[in-house]
Amino acid sequence: MRGKLITLEGIDGSGKSTALERLKAHPSMNNVVFTREPTTDWIGEAVERAIHSDTDHLAELFLFTADHAEHISKVIQPALEGGKTVISDRYSDSRYAYQGVTLSDKFDDPIEWIQSIHNGWTVVPDMTILFDIDPKIAVERCGNRGEQTKFEKIGFLERVRANYLRLVKEDPQRFVIVDTDRSIKEIETDVVELLTSIV
Repeated sequence: MRGKLITLEGIDGSGKSTALERLKAHPSMNNVVFTREPTTDWIGEAVERAIHSDTDHLAELFLFTADHAEHISKVIQPALEGGKTVISDRYSDSRYAYQGVTLSDKFDDPIEWIQSIHNGWTVVPDMTILFDIDPKIAVERCGNRGEQTKFEKIGFLERVRANYLRLVKEDPQRFVIVDTDRSIKEIETDVVELLTSIV
């Protein structure tokens, strides 16, 4: 039986990664494969370098996409075919939301264009949990944890959040929104409930 792919999405500072670390230690998650994008292999490292430098936005998109293809081939597909549940911290929707902003000066509908690049080969998640938060609060959180990346600016994150909400509207059956302007314990409880309903 094919496994399930669950993805966690949200703007920077949404609390997604913090909740994920708590999930990893939860007893119900023993047989889950946890992964992330960008990955930690050499393509993922190139993506990280691009994030922290003045890389051309189109080049940046294709680095993310190459990392995504390798991730599917080497991690996600084998795990799903082995009947495992996979939980990925960020996935293709991050590209649609983030690069949908950075490429807005190049395309009339950058989200649609980026989605077209993924058509036919990406694995569509069974469930995507969107960690939703006011960008002002998110930016404060980002500032508290040290140096900010070029993506962690309020105006930019407001546009990214709008893109995420557009994706939810276009695919409401796949997305579940979790309000993350709450305690980490409350968030963890809600997410575990969602995950155990599908795992």
